[in-house]
Amino acid sequence: MLHTKIVDLKKEKILTSNAEKFIKDSKFGASIYFLGTVRNTNVNKKVTGITYDTHDEMVIKSFKDIYNEADKELNIKDKAVFIEHAKGHLKLGEISIIIAVACKHRDQAYVLSRFIIEEIKKRSPIWKKEYYEDQKSEWLIGKKLNK
Repeated sequence: MLHTKIVDLKKEKILTSNAEKFIKDSKFGASIYFLGTVRNTNVNKKVTGITYDTHDEMVIKSFKDIYNEADKELNIKDKAVFIEHAKGHLKLGEISIIIAVACKHRDQAYVLSRFIIEEIKKRSPIWKKEYYEDQKSEWLIGKKLNK
C-alpha cells in the first residue's frame, strides 16, 4: 500500500492524522512516523523559513520508484507507506515531509523509513530556498540525481 502526494501549502497542510489513518492496520505490529521540520539554523546561519519547489510529476514518480525498489532491496513485501512533501513557504517548526510506514516488525519499519528518506534526499527533484535573519536568501545546493 502506497500513498504519495505533493502538498501545496497555499491550499492545505501536511497532517499526521492522514498518515495515521492510511497506515493503521491490525496486521502490522510496528509503525514509524518521520517528520522533517524546518530548523532554525543551517551551516551557522540563522534560518527564518524555507520555500520548497518541486517538479510534482517527477517527485511522485521518484516516490513510487523508491517504494518499488524497497521491495527488491529490503524484501519487505507486506507494508504500508505514506509520503507527503510540502511545496511552498514554511516557517520554523512546520512540517516539510512526512513518511509513515507500517510493517509486521519494528526492525523492518526502521529500515524502511530510513531507506525512503535517504533515497528521497538523493533522488527526488525538490529544491529548497532558505531565508535568513539578515533578510538574505539562497537556494541550497542539492545532491546529484543518480537515476
